[in-house]
Amino acid sequence: MFHQIWAALLYLYGILLTSIYQCPEHSQLTTLRVNEKEFTEPHLGQWYFIAGAAPTKEELATFASVDNIVFNMAADSVPRQLQLHAAIRTKNGLCVPRRWTYHLTEGSTDLRTEGRPDMKTELFSSSCPDGIVLKETGQGYQRFLFYNRLPHPPEKCVEEFQSLTSCLDFKAFLVTPRNQEACGLSSI
Repeated sequence: MFHQIWAALLYLYGILLTSIYQCPEHSQLTTLRVNEKEFTEPHLGQWYFIAGAAPTKEELATFASVDNIVFNMAADSVPRQLQLHAAIRTKNGLCVPRRWTYHLTEGSTDLRTEGRPDMKTELFSSSCPDGIVLKETGQGYQRFLFYNRLPHPPEKCVEEFQSLTSCLDFKAFLVTPRNQEACGLSSI
């Protein structure tokens, strides 16, 4: 009898904990509509990479040597294409330029990276003002990336991103130090 009562109490305690500490609904990651008219205006321009989250450290290894990254998203002259230019400041002070072409996928909410058919990028709203969250998936990796219009958003924004991604079982977390001056985008 004691074991049955104990089991029932543990069961109720588990339900109570689950309801209190339940992971926020995925609706907090609201997918942004991707089409030429709705996408281009609010998402073009300059962005700073702030933080990343992934199931494992290996999926964030690309960013281990990075101090900061500034991006510029621009509409391409070719319809349904976007140009992404990055200026990456490494921890040792070097500036590394990068460029990608994104293809808007008709009838979908994701972007495809030219030359990387396995890579898919989905855009999500952020509860942080001037923030956006991207989910990148490819062969052997998936990660969430948090970007902001400001190089140093409120700490609360980073904490919310970390809380949400850890609740989604993304155990590895990285915040770019942003200790050095960002490289100029005009030089790339």
